[in-house]
Amino acid sequence: MTDSWERAREVLASAGLSPDGLAGCRPLTGGTYNVVEELRLVDGSRYVLKVPPPDTVPGLRYEGRLLVSEAEFYRHAGTVGVPAPSVVVVGDGHLLMTACPGDPWDDSVTGAERALLRGELGGLVARLHQVTGPGFGYPSGALGPLAPDWRTAFSAMLDAVLDDALRYEAWLPVPADEVARTARAAYDVLDEVTVPRLVHFDLWDGNILVDRSTRTPRIGGLIDGERMLWGDPVADFVSLALLGDIRGDDAFLTGYQKAGGQAEFDEAAGRRLALYRVYLYLIMLAETVPRAVGEEREGWVRKVVGPALVAALEDLPPAHRP
Repeated sequence: MTDSWERAREVLASAGLSPDGLAGCRPLTGGTYNVVEELRLVDGSRYVLKVPPPDTVPGLRYEGRLLVSEAEFYRHAGTVGVPAPSVVVVGDGHLLMTACPGDPWDDSVTGAERALLRGELGGLVARLHQVTGPGFGYPSGALGPLAPDWRTAFSAMLDAVLDDALRYEAWLPVPADEVARTARAAYDVLDEVTVPRLVHFDLWDGNILVDRSTRTPRIGGLIDGERMLWGDPVADFVSLALLGDIRGDDAFLTGYQKAGGQAEFDEAAGRRLALYRVYLYLIMLAETVPRAVGEEREGWVRKVVGPALVAALEDLPPAHRP
């Protein structure tokens, strides 16, 4: 009996499921923060259990109570027919959910399949963006209560990750005060966002499951919703085209617009997109220290993400020194 096995039995019992029905417990890879395990029961059903690291494990400020945000995402995704795990139980330090069919999107997806799947994905994301929330920011409360406006919420988010970068002495290609000054000079465009909408904010390929159980592949589920926030739908376009530009993804944008999503990239929307790129790239740079990612990964982040951050800052209007 391992600690994981005993923990799985206890969680199953808390969910009203028989712990004696546990047939297997194995770790799932790909995550960088929470412990993730697949639980297989004797009846063939599968569940996914997430457990946060101990409080002694360092992290970024926004990562507090991530499982609260993840459960929130799945509950709302289900209301608009988006395939995602269903929450079974959220307890003190764990989240048990159903498993979705499929495997993470990878290089096995062909060109023809990609166009089909990206179109379907666009429609699903448009449905997510129909869901509105009670305020702006992270529902976990990690950075405080939800804000009444997007500028207040986003400025707190950016300030927090810059504080994290300074606290951990993370490498940045541009001084933190220069990043803050440039971003703040563009904050007026955030005032265009007046309705808080459901944003996954981590929809890179690894969090999109492709189900090949039928002849035509489909999206099996959108997973790892732990970084969800209430905010600007445009923010989702950053991870959806990670280190790229969503404006070149015709299949996705066509699916998104057909499902009612608004994707008109005027100057203001372009500046907002640049701000969200800055925020995500800062996270990717800052987290290398508490994650202790190793020399190879850190070198890749500096080589690839560093220039991407610089490019995003250059897409914002120049800040004038006081």
